[in-house]
Amino acid sequence: MPNRALIERLELALVVLALAVACALTSTAAAQTESPAEATATPAPATDPLGRETPRGTVTGLLNALGRQDYAGASAYFENVDPDKFREQDAQLARALKASLDGGGELLSYLLLSNDPLGKRDDQLPPDQERVGALGDDEQTPILLVRSDAMDTPPVWRVSQETLDHLTIAPADEQPASDQGVQVAGAPLPDWLKLLGAAGGSFLFYWLATAGVLWLVRRAFAEAQSKFVLNFIEAALPPASLLLAVITFQFWTQGIEASIVARQAILRYIGIAGWIALAWFALRLIDAVARTASNRMERTARRQGASLVVLIRRTCKIAAVALALLAIFDTLGFDVTTGVAALGVGGLALALGAQKTVENLVGCITVIADRPVEVGDYCRVGDTLGTVTDIGIRSTKLRTTERTHVTIPNSDFASERIENYSRRDRFLFNPRIGLTYDTDAAGMREALRLVRKVVDDNERVFEEDARVRFVDLGASSLNIEIYAYIAAPTYPDSLEVREELLLAIMDELERGGFSFAFPTQTIHLHNAPGAAGQPDTARA
Repeated sequence: MPNRALIERLELALVVLALAVACALTSTAAAQTESPAEATATPAPATDPLGRETPRGTVTGLLNALGRQDYAGASAYFENVDPDKFREQDAQLARALKASLDGGGELLSYLLLSNDPLGKRDDQLPPDQERVGALGDDEQTPILLVRSDAMDTPPVWRVSQETLDHLTIAPADEQPASDQGVQVAGAPLPDWLKLLGAAGGSFLFYWLATAGVLWLVRRAFAEAQSKFVLNFIEAALPPASLLLAVITFQFWTQGIEASIVARQAILRYIGIAGWIALAWFALRLIDAVARTASNRMERTARRQGASLVVLIRRTCKIAAVALALLAIFDTLGFDVTTGVAALGVGGLALALGAQKTVENLVGCITVIADRPVEVGDYCRVGDTLGTVTDIGIRSTKLRTTERTHVTIPNSDFASERIENYSRRDRFLFNPRIGLTYDTDAAGMREALRLVRKVVDDNERVFEEDARVRFVDLGASSLNIEIYAYIAAPTYPDSLEVREELLLAIMDELERGGFSFAFPTQTIHLHNAPGAAGQPDTARA
């Protein structure tokens, strides 16, 4: 099938674009690992060795240090602390911060932390401050980062002195509770089990609730004529249950007493489950809407629309998956900026290379949406007259009266002047009847009465527009014009009514003794002087 072949070509183009993006990402990664000998002579811009250029980098580095129980290294993320000059008091501040966070404090999840060196600009805070969480004290003191300059590095974000002043330093020989017992990835094993059990319980609860709701919905809509609501609910509930479980778990973990390292790690990666749920929801919703639209178009014999729905469905699904993958890679810590840039360049290249295909696709969408013609319509497109046999994704085909097949690209078809003869609600009946000149005025009045009677008595003639008039004195006839509209579903039916009317008019005029005129000429011949015995005139 031509439409299926074109769809497959477009899908192949999308796959090629995805491969181009992957190659761009690979080449970028290779460039980042380039050896010094291969690097250019231009010096690279200075970077902070601790990754504190952004609020996200500062919080991530701080959590990694706390998870390793490297409190001296964690203090390097504090304001007014020199990383090169270790002080036991700074390490004690780091322990106090961890204890406060473990005791009910909270940090923003990984995705909510700004990855912009300038931080968030719409948080109603000064430009050099960023709120990233709250301490576990009774006042829920905000944890603020401040942006300041550091020696030989770009501006960095560090925990503000204002936040540190609210911490209570424990005795030096007292370890935080989260540092005791069996440690797994920087957090106590019981905390991991508690958080993972809560996540699993949330998923199980919503899964059972979804199964029960689907059972009730199927029973309620079993006899329904329209299946759209049922299709939508069946498509939305499973991914919605996963998304609700993620949201519920995120709210539950705010402020609970558990290791901040374990909480942030699970919240970070459970965000991947949230993106999967959103992509799953989008894919199932796209399928449900496309299935409903395709069924409706098939019921109305709009095959060309069904083919377009298939293409749009696959394109939307590819876009949904691509967006979810970008979000997941961003959650995992990959730099997706280069990939997005490559995607934009690849999309531009694809659009330029497939310009005519895109134009025809847009033309197809225009024709289907505007519906100037449908398959089976008799129409005139520009100078071409014929019956529409197919409206495809690339072109529209017409069968002419000479039985030839004309293919018109949709980009040209949509811009042409289209005259659709099949959409007429009535057909014009506008003949002229010529009577001979031996008809006098009284005879013309009688002829008009007879013709009007024929027109008025026919049930398929619209009375409000019908008129019969003596319009002019022609060169060889007295002309009567009929102007009326015929009610007929198709052109052949209108010819049948037209024939019926003309025959009835002829019968009435012949019974009334009237004659139809035809072109005649009267020639007068004059005798030459002296010619005798010749007639003066002759008529031909």
